[in-house]
Amino acid sequence: MPPRPLYQRIKDHVVGHIDAGDWRPGDRVPPESALVRQMGASRMTVNRAIRELVQEGLLTRVQGSGTFVIEPRAPTDLLELRNIAEEIRETGRQHSARLVALVAEPAAERVAATMELAPGAEVFHSVILHLADGAPVQVEECCVNPACAPDYMSRDFSAVTPNQYLMEATPLGEVEHVVEAVLPEPEVRKLLKIRAGEPCLRLHRWTWSRGRVASSATLTYPGAGHRFSTRFAYRGGRARGPSPIQRGRANGRGTP
Repeated sequence: MPPRPLYQRIKDHVVGHIDAGDWRPGDRVPPESALVRQMGASRMTVNRAIRELVQEGLLTRVQGSGTFVIEPRAPTDLLELRNIAEEIRETGRQHSARLVALVAEPAAERVAATMELAPGAEVFHSVILHLADGAPVQVEECCVNPACAPDYMSRDFSAVTPNQYLMEATPLGEVEHVVEAVLPEPEVRKLLKIRAGEPCLRLHRWTWSRGRVASSATLTYPGAGHRFSTRFAYRGGRARGPSPIQRGRANGRGTP
């Protein structure tokens, strides 16, 4: 086989150290000048290797500080209504949550439309920051129909997630997901402790109970540390049903 290009060998060198545990999440990798000397490569070749590893989600560059190993991407299954606390614990980390806001308020016109409520109807609105080992991993903004979860305002969301509470409080019959890449709002960026211009993944989720929209949630993740995945089972050459994204587009619901 032809020899691997030098930039690819540099990538293999860096990935090998990460896989071996020599460089752990949060560790600073050697500067490009050191890799130039060690690998006998040009600065341009080393820069290409590091740039591609950043794009692939293994490294992150912090201006003025260097290049660092990031946490492995945590996959989220689009077909499941997963509890963020369980997802974090499955990776061996400790989940914690900080309540940013919890109010009962009139639904704005756009929220009322997505929740199939009359404009101005009361909704319960919460904003929660989820953390893994103290590091921010998700901002969850949720609007809940009081008719489906009347005691939502009295819950302790540092101990139980809205997802867990809704699953216990009301029988959920249907879920819809829509995913998009976004540049987050300044307040969300501040909560997630990410730099200006750093993209995020945003999952919009609607749930139904007994024919009514029970909740409309917006879940924002740092783009460098997360990915969404799904898997289908086919019967007779056709999937069991359309994906949540396909349904969202077909319904023309848009984002909350």
